[in-house]
Amino acid sequence: MGKNKVVVTGAPGTGKTSIIHGLEQRGFHCFHEIIRDMTFKARLEGDGDTHVSNPLVFVDDALQFNKDLLYGRAEHYQKSLEMDVPLSFFDRGIPDVLAYMDFFGQPYGKEFLDTCRLNRYDTIFIVPPWQEIYVSDNERLETFEEAENIHDALINTYTQFGYNPIEVPKDAVPNRIDFILETLNQL
Repeated sequence: MGKNKVVVTGAPGTGKTSIIHGLEQRGFHCFHEIIRDMTFKARLEGDGDTHVSNPLVFVDDALQFNKDLLYGRAEHYQKSLEMDVPLSFFDRGIPDVLAYMDFFGQPYGKEFLDTCRLNRYDTIFIVPPWQEIYVSDNERLETFEEAENIHDALINTYTQFGYNPIEVPKDAVPNRIDFILETLNQL
């Protein structure tokens, strides 16, 4: 059974989803990010005309929103354990939830910490902020400066859980994918 679990994470607008799509096109199994759909839905149900970087302002229960996100990512993790593939890629990992909560100054309890501790990934790649490619849209609400701060929160959170995130160089998507695959001895 495929148990090699690899996260591609980074602040919004860094190109990680393009990397995930490229990995998928090369035949690798990828779990896609779930937050964009959740944010879009929250904006539709709330005041979607207000521009703010925190999607939690659009929901009635911010803690439940984060729990749903945590459980959704944990479900992806559990599904990867059942798959007969040598490698699974994740567009963000479970610790991303805590990094964002830290960034927005939201407390979390033991349940969040335990979920991160019990569901361990094998390798973490982090895609750094890159102003030349950064674009805001209806689900990516952060400014570039906020993206830089989120990057720092991601590094801090993954490091606190004992990971050593590997930075993906700023380069064309195919070269970034090659870097990841070479690092994983998959080329």
